[in-house]
Amino acid sequence: MISLQGVRKTRGEGSQRYSLEIDGLCLDAGEQVAVVGPSGCGKSTLLDLLALVLAPDTAAGFSLDIDGCRQDIAGLWRGRRLDRLAALRSRHLGYVLQAGGLLGFLDVRGNIRLPRQLLGQADDGSVERLAEALDVHHQLGKRPGALSLGQRQRVSCARALAHEPALLLADEPTAALDPVNAARVMSLLLHQAQARRVTCVIATHDEQLARGAGLGVLRMGCRRDADGGVTATLERVS
Repeated sequence: MISLQGVRKTRGEGSQRYSLEIDGLCLDAGEQVAVVGPSGCGKSTLLDLLALVLAPDTAAGFSLDIDGCRQDIAGLWRGRRLDRLAALRSRHLGYVLQAGGLLGFLDVRGNIRLPRQLLGQADDGSVERLAEALDVHHQLGKRPGALSLGQRQRVSCARALAHEPALLLADEPTAALDPVNAARVMSLLLHQAQARRVTCVIATHDEQLARGAGLGVLRMGCRRDADGGVTATLERVS
C-alpha cells in the first residue's frame, strides 16, 4: 500500500541540519505499524511525508496504492500537482494529531462528522457507530472543552476514521495519557482501523505500548555527522 525508496528530506544547515533518509519502506494494505524513537528523532517528519503535506527533497520512488490504483506521489510533487495531492489527502488519509486538533466551536458530533461534510458524504450513521465503538457516544452533544483528555483523543480517532480513509496516521496519540488510558485508546483505535482494513502508521516513544498492542515496529535511529548535523534513518525491527 505504501512504497518508499531512496527518500530524503533535509532541514537546516551545518550543526542545525536535520536529515531523514529512508532507503526503503513497504507496507501492505491493512498493516499496522508503530514508528518508535525518542522525541526529536524525526517521527513527525516521516508522518508529514506520508500525509502528503511535506515534499521530499529527493525520492527514487514514493507511491501509494489506493483503490487498486498506484498513485505516483514522487511524480506529483515533482510536477507541483498540489491540487491532486490535496484531493488524495482529504479523501484517503486520516490524521490523529498529538494535541487532538478538535475544533472548540463544534460539538463532538460536528467534529467527527466534519471530514464527511467536507467531502460531501451522506450521513449514513457512521458517526454514531464510531462514537459508540470508541465509547464517546454519550458525549456527542458536548463541546471538546467539556471532555477529559482521554475522551478528546478518542473523538480525534473517530474523526480520523469517519470518512473511511485508506491510510491512518497518528502522531503520539497517547503521549499525554496515563498508562491505562493509553492502552485503552490504542486498543480501540487499532480495533476500529482493523475492522475497516485501514493501514496504520502510529508514531510513539513507547515501544512497550506499541508491542503490547500488536503493532509491528519501525525504529528511528539518529547519528551525529561530521558537520554537527543529525541524520535519522528507519529500520524494521523483528
